Amino acid sequence: MDIQFRDHFTEQWRKYFLGEELPIVYFYADDPGDARKVPPAKMHECIICDLAKVRSGQSLAFNESAISCNGGKRYLGFSNKLRHNFEYFLSYGIPGEMEGERYIRTPEMVKQLVRDMRQMEAGAKYIIFKRWDHIAAEDEPAAAIFFAKPDVLSGLFTLANYDQVMGDGVNAHFGSGCGTIIHQSWIENEKENPRALLGMFDVSARPCVPANVLSFAVPMKKFRRMVSYMDESFLITESWNKVMGRLDQPK
Repeated sequence: MDIQFRDHFTEQWRKYFLGEELPIVYFYADDPGDARKVPPAKMHECIICDLAKVRSGQSLAFNESAISCNGGKRYLGFSNKLRHNFEYFLSYGIPGEMEGERYIRTPEMVKQLVRDMRQMEAGAKYIIFKRWDHIAAEDEPAAAIFFAKPDVLSGLFTLANYDQVMGDGVNAHFGSGCGTIIHQSWIENEKENPRALLGMFDVSARPCVPANVLSFAVPMKKFRRMVSYMDESFLITESWNKVMGRLDQPK
């Protein structure tokens, strides 16, 4: 990444969003570089919980063995497999055998959902996560991922729609926590005019983030445009100054 762009956004973020949490990024590589290699998983854990460490400043590199969740492996591009009887797991379960998550009404609907889902390929040994201020010149992030409270989300949402005639610059897609920030941003990145993605509605992943936080993933192609508009957008108005006044309150 262009380090000048990295530092420019950091300055803009401090200017308009004060001390709010910087985004994290992800990219794929065969060499983990300065990121810590996560050891093979010994127990089931949602990768969203692991990303709390990245949000605190620790760069992490995951290969397939470091991801314990089959869904996580699929949505991060390391596998195309799903757990046995997945259509019952995501719906109403199997009495006496499996408790369903009840996120989709019927197994048949789950099957259709899976059939329509595009598969992604990691294309490298590791997926690497870094906080924005730890990005190196040789890194090529695919997306910027914010974990933010409502006032911050309102600013990001409005900025994402600043150059959109149809007002559809943001999408909220049903899926797992990792699916909405990785899989969906990967799909959007291939489009000429990608959308940002509002997420972290996954009930199973919610315990991994604070109660007032959602995710906002922006494909890098779109993110660069958003940053270029900051100084001419609503962020310079009195309306945003009022919101910033609330951001500036003691945490």
